[in-house]
Amino acid sequence: MAKTVYNTATTVDGFIADPDNSLEWLFTVPGGHPDEEPGPDGEAAETPLDEMAEFFEGIGAVCMGSTTYEWIVRHERLLDHPDKWAYPQPSWVLTSRDLPAVPGADITFASGDVREVHAAMVEAAGDKDRWIVGGGDLVGQFFDAGLLDEIRVSLAPVFLGAGAQLLPRRILSDRLELIEAKPIGQFANLAYRVKN
Repeated sequence: MAKTVYNTATTVDGFIADPDNSLEWLFTVPGGHPDEEPGPDGEAAETPLDEMAEFFEGIGAVCMGSTTYEWIVRHERLLDHPDKWAYPQPSWVLTSRDLPAVPGADITFASGDVREVHAAMVEAAGDKDRWIVGGGDLVGQFFDAGLLDEIRVSLAPVFLGAGAQLLPRRILSDRLELIEAKPIGQFANLAYRVKN
């Protein structure tokens, strides 16, 4: 059955971006950068990015907040290089302001209640999963509406001390069921089913 999933990398102290909304901290961790070269033995160890590629194949629709979208557009210089847009699926960006569209990308800019966006995502994704990319507050809105089914995190050996929180909500253990925990390189991958 198709699920709505939050899947992201996070620091040990629970931040998904630094105070400047950057993910550069992630790229310093071995296995955390998509363009990383194989190790000295010529073999690349399994990384969270390998798991992410498998996860990505099962995704039929994507949603992200405006800060996440703006960082991706800026970091990848997508207005100059729209071919680098990484989401072939129908994508939604939740925003309260006008943002530039990536040329040729299937992006819908929306505002308001996430329930309407979720309904459109369900229709677009069919029997595939829906991915809430981030940020944390947007994911919290899906959680508050009872629309979040799973939380998957790749825990990186990094402490930032401040930044964008993983999920700024009070969620106690009676709402989460651990369904997977495994080390991958320097990361610890954890998955929780959300009990609605």
